[in-house]
Amino acid sequence: MSQTRASRRRTTLLAAGVAAGALLLSACGGEQTGSSSGDTKFVKGTGEITKVSKGDRTSVPDLSGPSVDGKKLKLSDYKGKVVVLNVWGSWCSPCRAEAPNLAKVARDTKGKDVQFLGINTRDLDKANAKAFERNYEIDYPSFYDPSGKLILKFPKNTLSPQAIPSTLILDKDGKVAVRALKELNEKELRSALDPLTDAK
Repeated sequence: MSQTRASRRRTTLLAAGVAAGALLLSACGGEQTGSSSGDTKFVKGTGEITKVSKGDRTSVPDLSGPSVDGKKLKLSDYKGKVVVLNVWGSWCSPCRAEAPNLAKVARDTKGKDVQFLGINTRDLDKANAKAFERNYEIDYPSFYDPSGKLILKFPKNTLSPQAIPSTLILDKDGKVAVRALKELNEKELRSALDPLTDAK
């Protein structure tokens, strides 16, 4: 009898493990856990949009590196502007769904002290990232971060971009004012961005 119970328990645990593995593989984005081989795994985002009051905002790491187009890119060059920092990959279907919204709002806010930037991750071939930018008429630059090293610079347990897609909106002092761990529609993006562009 005890052997039967043990066998059932093993079967239940195995089924739970398979289900968890399937969930991880089906997810597009989320928390990163690095391994010694440099691999980065991702799980699904929370679907939350977090807004931070001015006195509680924290600074982000000064990201720098090559862009998808091979140019030098540095986050601190945009201090004094509201920065929309979007984490994306060409392989990610929610990223494809939100890309037209980001492109449209980026065009509409040109000249309003707003800068859109991307962090392209897990695209091992730049050609895929470049095709994504062409297809969705993305005309703002993106860091090229195939291994996720830039994302790992954000301290754990902070308002870090833990999902793909995810978006941080930085105020003019370079501090995180909004974090979205989800695909953003145009209305959500404008609602998060407008109070910061209107702030004096």
